[in-house]
Amino acid sequence: MRIGWLSFHIVGEKALTYLLNDDRSIDAVITLNDKEASMRSGVFNYSALCSKYNVPIYKIDHINSDQSVTLLKQLDLDILFVIGWSQIINRQILSIPKLGMVGVHSSLLPQYRGSAPVNWSIINGEQESGSTLMLLAEGVDTGDIIDQISFPITIYDSCKTIYDKVADANVTMIRKLYDNLYCGNFSYLPQDTSSLGSILPRRKPKDGLIDWKNTSIDLYNFIRAQTRPYPGAFSFIDNSKYYIHQSALFPKLTDDSPFVSGEIIGPIYSTVIDACGVLVKCEGSFLLILEIEDEKGNVIKGEILNELFNKGSVFSSKRNVL
Repeated sequence: MRIGWLSFHIVGEKALTYLLNDDRSIDAVITLNDKEASMRSGVFNYSALCSKYNVPIYKIDHINSDQSVTLLKQLDLDILFVIGWSQIINRQILSIPKLGMVGVHSSLLPQYRGSAPVNWSIINGEQESGSTLMLLAEGVDTGDIIDQISFPITIYDSCKTIYDKVADANVTMIRKLYDNLYCGNFSYLPQDTSSLGSILPRRKPKDGLIDWKNTSIDLYNFIRAQTRPYPGAFSFIDNSKYYIHQSALFPKLTDDSPFVSGEIIGPIYSTVIDACGVLVKCEGSFLLILEIEDEKGNVIKGEILNELFNKGSVFSSKRNVL
């Protein structure tokens, strides 16, 4: 049994590490070359891990290229795990591994097909998600389902903690499948295509622009859905752009105050430095901003954040060119 691994994303690291730590062999790891990887978010460099366990690693620019066809035929794989890969794989490539390609999708398929399911599920206020192990097919996330694990999305979660839950679910499902493959047990069920909805659109950094006219819960979800390892939700004050990585949610209030959406009400103080921040008006309530990042990459929180902005300054959806 020859098994390969295709990934460039952090979501694949934990499962691969567990397999290698448990002496479950992987015959090859295929990842993006440095140029292609630099243009994506959530990238994990697999080189050191492969070096540690003496696993051959191959870097490509696109999975459907002639280079990839030649490589996969030479590797002569039975199964290729595809764990964290954004390029759609064509029919020719899918047919090369003898038993097929096995992928994961960070949702309970057929729900949330397409790009960025973790981000979208948090933005939309979902209270449950999961991960699906499936046999890859030509359609977008339409393949036969091998296994699924569900988990809650709590008010305390961010995209980072949901990815941790996805990674744990993937470890469980992949280790189980790996052992089943060596026992000759490779089973799957057709996906219920009758309930397939629209495909989620790909999210880009520009989609992180904050609309301060939204409710506090919508803003809280929007910020926590795009924090690290992603660039983050952002807004402007005067001529400066700020990425907001942490916030706190206040109860919904009956508010007749004269403040405008995005206006800084003032600083919040605490002996717990990480609990210090600035209170911002939004629709129907307020949002506490706990951590931001400026355009130079400086992370600002605690006392420094409290002293940075003047009361009455307003976060805006566009830059004020002086």
